Amino acid sequence: MKRLTILTLILLTINIIPVKAQESKYYEMRTYTANVGKRPDLIKRFEDHTLRLFEKNGIENFAYFIPADESSNTLTFILAYPDQESRDILWNKFANDPDWQKAYKASEANGPLVAKVDQVFMTIAPELTPEIIRDTNVGKRVFELRIYYMFPGKVDAIHARFRDYTRELFQKHGMTNVVYWYSVEKNGEQQKLVYLLAHKDEKAGKASFEKFGKDPAWITVRDASERNGKIVQKVESVYLNLLPFSPLK
Repeated sequence: MKRLTILTLILLTINIIPVKAQESKYYEMRTYTANVGKRPDLIKRFEDHTLRLFEKNGIENFAYFIPADESSNTLTFILAYPDQESRDILWNKFANDPDWQKAYKASEANGPLVAKVDQVFMTIAPELTPEIIRDTNVGKRVFELRIYYMFPGKVDAIHARFRDYTRELFQKHGMTNVVYWYSVEKNGEQQKLVYLLAHKDEKAGKASFEKFGKDPAWITVRDASERNGKIVQKVESVYLNLLPFSPLK
């Protein structure tokens, strides 16, 4: 099949960071499960103290979300460090900051806010992320976080399929490609593909994926790319709403 044209986003008033400025950065996605009734206090601590103290200590705030699913008691956020080597240095600097210790202690006077912390470390996929869109001024939208677990040895295959076809087909069906990463795994485990899409709302996102899945162009691409075996073993998807103070809009 003929390679599709690289997607072009035609947007008014955008603030773009070139991918080359992002390639060396080391990203951390943290998901906090709050104790019962404590998520509002956790969000307030981020808004009043944590974001400012991250920046003070050289950690970039990238995005802050809560799930669209109201039954979930989590908060997910993404940070960026200058490089992998600086992550622990800057995190320890933040953790030992007297201002953070004071804010932390005061916020937990009536009990711990966080029951569980999950982490994913990531590096940007430059071929899949030609630009990171910080502010598109398109109004309220919902984000979809998708994580792909590939069959062994299939990372190059998923990369090629997204690079050459999938992103363009997402755009065709009304989805906005926001940013793509690969996870950094320990113990020799295979990387995962992690990415964010933006939709008008959750209903629109699900409708777009339904149309995408039935598109003859996608079916042709999928079947051709899987002649030597399936590529994707499992997909995790969650719809996320931005918190008001999130740098990513």
